[in-house]
Amino acid sequence: MADHIILQVTRYRPERESEPTTQEYEIPLREEWAVLDGLNHVKDQLDGTLSYRWSCRMGICGSCGMTVNGEPRLTCATFLTDYRPGPIRIEPLRNFPVIRDEDGAAPDGELLQTPAEMDDYKRYSMCINCMLCYSACPIVGLEEGFLGPAVIALAQRYNLDSRDEGADERMDVLSTAEGVWGCTFVGECTTACPKGVDPAGAIQRYKLTAATESLRSFLLPWRSA
Repeated sequence: MADHIILQVTRYRPERESEPTTQEYEIPLREEWAVLDGLNHVKDQLDGTLSYRWSCRMGICGSCGMTVNGEPRLTCATFLTDYRPGPIRIEPLRNFPVIRDEDGAAPDGELLQTPAEMDDYKRYSMCINCMLCYSACPIVGLEEGFLGPAVIALAQRYNLDSRDEGADERMDVLSTAEGVWGCTFVGECTTACPKGVDPAGAIQRYKLTAATESLRSFLLPWRSA
């Protein structure tokens, strides 16, 4: 049996390429290695510029989903030996935009927070995407365009993070009838949440923020010019 296999990896480097390209890497073929292990070998040993998402390596988080030889697969649960002698073609998932974060340089040093600043958003960061809140929410069942409790709670998680700079951009999406104003505050989403996230509380808190900003823009229009 061959002791190496070729990965044909789709690369997208918008800073110097207008379209995605394919790059080949030869990696060890080991019985216990999943495709994700092969990609990690490439990143650690061969090419540190390779970018992709992964988290738990246990088939739970869903972060490492990619297209492997034309099929959507979790790369942590798809083994190299299933594709020998190769090559293995690895591409982004279909029906999603192909992106890579290139905006701005990383800041020098750490972005420090006080414990109080972290406590302000911590509970909203505990969402596990179980979607129980969507099942419990009557508005989700009635209004197809409603963003829903988990999305709004996640947005509030970042709005309250002292390191974040995207609150103004999210305001245009959240302060709408499909956003927080679509919620009638039944509160079933918070009751259903198994992690104590309190999406209903996040929505009501953001309603106050949105109303305050709307009033400020009306009374002080030059501040938003």
